Amino acid sequence: MTYTLRLPEVGETVTEGTIEKWLKAPGDEIRKYEPIVEINTDKVNVELPSPVSGTVAEILVQEGETVPIGAELCRIDEVAGETPAEITPPTAAETQKPSDKVEPATVAATPSDIDLPRDGRGNGHETPERGPNRATPRVRKVAAELGVDLGQISGTGPRGRIIETDVRNFADSGGTLTAMATPSPGSRFPADRASAPTPQATGEDETVAVSGIRRTIAQRMSQSAFTAPHAWLVVEADVTELVRLRASRKEAFRVRNGVDLTYLPFAAHAVSQALLDHPYLNASWAEDKIILKREVNLGIAVATERGLLVPVVHAADRLSVTGLALAMADLGAKARDNKLQLDDVQGGTFTLDNTGAFGSIVSMPIVNLGQAAIISLEAIRKEPRVVGDDAIAVRSVVNLCLSFDHRILDGNQAGAFLGDVKSRLEAFGPETGLD
Repeated sequence: MTYTLRLPEVGETVTEGTIEKWLKAPGDEIRKYEPIVEINTDKVNVELPSPVSGTVAEILVQEGETVPIGAELCRIDEVAGETPAEITPPTAAETQKPSDKVEPATVAATPSDIDLPRDGRGNGHETPERGPNRATPRVRKVAAELGVDLGQISGTGPRGRIIETDVRNFADSGGTLTAMATPSPGSRFPADRASAPTPQATGEDETVAVSGIRRTIAQRMSQSAFTAPHAWLVVEADVTELVRLRASRKEAFRVRNGVDLTYLPFAAHAVSQALLDHPYLNASWAEDKIILKREVNLGIAVATERGLLVPVVHAADRLSVTGLALAMADLGAKARDNKLQLDDVQGGTFTLDNTGAFGSIVSMPIVNLGQAAIISLEAIRKEPRVVGDDAIAVRSVVNLCLSFDHRILDGNQAGAFLGDVKSRLEAFGPETGLD
């Protein structure tokens, strides 16, 4: 009996999906719940599991094609007598074999270890990953197909992770290439560059194929930029005491929790608490009304080898600094290993970006479509400032940059919120509790 696999409902606002990669070809055997195809939506990339066991008979949609929800994707000659499973984005238990389990993350979702002093490369004190978990299951599969020993490759992904481009470059070089120069671990977009499609020469110019996720980002950002009238504000916060707090706690925190204590969870805590007092920042525009969101669900920008993703920390206002650090570390690991589920990326009400991770001091981010505003944490830097009694002192300062939808907010509301976030960050000190 032949089973027809269709593109399932993957979220109430998702209307279509792009076929990123078929994991099985016609004639291949497939087990029930085994991933069969990678699909990109405007929310996230997901591996779709097969609802039946059997043999792939026919591929109906080619890689790179975009089809609507309900479209036929492939046909499978299924095992007789088996009841098809309900198709939903796979859970970790369904997609992870024992050897695929992700070790506890060692950094927060987006690198923000902007320690002072910084090292010669402008990074914090993160260290590259080692061992078998520095490559995703998909990359290990590609390596096996090409006969490549991952132990001979130096990864160019985040924290030294091996990405598919590294494996293919190694194979194409006849096994003599040890990968391209490894980018610094704290780089904001290392994987985006490393995994870019190979340019194709056309005369003097070059063309680069647009990936599905790049196309989605382009569409969503263009829609936001041309729909929502953006306005911007920047304030400077004196975070000298926060820097002291982190310096005194980071080693014990790493030992106790298994993740680095970066500045990002402090910013997330300040933002989440401030949103409770400024509900119009936690809102969306609906033409004839403004919807004030009941939950504070904080989107956190994460650079991955596929592009920029924004997983969501749900009910962020109920979490402590430690809780936020752990939640962001978990989401960051899932994003980099392509294990995010739709629940991980849906429901965001406000976005926090960490542009300071690559040294930026001022930025103008585009508001995530359907939200009221986005805030960026810039680089922490030491500068002379006037303090009490007109004395000059070296202080640690950071810019907080806010982009907001001027249909929902005016400058006084945005400024009041930004001032609140500033005050909360400046209130952190060596005696502040993290739990």
